[in-house]
Amino acid sequence: MNPPSFRFHDTLRVRWAEVDMQKIVFNGHYLMYFDTAVAGYWRALALPYHDVMEMLGGDLFVRKASVEYEGSAAYDDQLRVGMRCARIGNSSILFEGVVLRGNSRLVRGELVYVFADPVRKMPLAVPAALRELLDAFEAGQGMLDVRTGTWDTLGREAAALRRAVFGHEQGISLPMDGDAGDAQALHAVAYNRLGMPLGTGRLLEAGDGASRVGRMAVRADLRGSGIGRALLQALEGAARQRGDRSVVLDAQAGVEGFYTRTGYAATGRRFDAAGIAHVEMSRRLGA
Repeated sequence: MNPPSFRFHDTLRVRWAEVDMQKIVFNGHYLMYFDTAVAGYWRALALPYHDVMEMLGGDLFVRKASVEYEGSAAYDDQLRVGMRCARIGNSSILFEGVVLRGNSRLVRGELVYVFADPVRKMPLAVPAALRELLDAFEAGQGMLDVRTGTWDTLGREAAALRRAVFGHEQGISLPMDGDAGDAQALHAVAYNRLGMPLGTGRLLEAGDGASRVGRMAVRADLRGSGIGRALLQALEGAARQRGDRSVVLDAQAGVEGFYTRTGYAATGRRFDAAGIAHVEMSRRLGA
């Protein structure tokens, strides 16, 4: 159970409330650390957990949890929690976890889940689609399929994602079901390996050798799992292919950091749109 054998790692900082009278993390909190890492593991698989379980007709219930303590974490320690799917049985899935401080292993754990009917609580066979997806992730395969195309081919999924993010979440009134720009734009939609649409964006010609990215929307429960970056890369690749030298976009101020990390820089112009602060950003495209 060495760190390199875990494809997924979560990170955390020990909070005051998690330390006991011995000034170390209370033993029971490590199960919370593992459980939180499992939630992150599902995001790394690009799986919105509740929707996926409903699609598969079951749910996962903990059958067994075991923890082995080799060391102790203290207040304010920065920890990494590795999680992997170690074995899939007929109806059970074994996850192995490890808690690391630096390169030192502090805790090991195992969580056994049973896939079962959510009402009758009776075990069911692990669906082939879920089995294949877990195996693919552990084998190092990609979890996203980013497709590009016209509004006619991708508009239904793009519009649904926009309504969820811009309409329901942010209360913004936009032409979700297509406007003049949508008819001209190249659209991108990211899907997981089960075919569920997770995020979208579009690319328009901006003139003078530039393209404009807009209408970027990613499901709230899967943000931070690389979907936005994958969409940007697909749209930037399309801009580069048609000979554009740069990409511009208007970022909501709350996600300016995301675009900065992906290579964009603020041009200095800040403004409000639909009651939300925005900043104009751009990026030069290399060869």
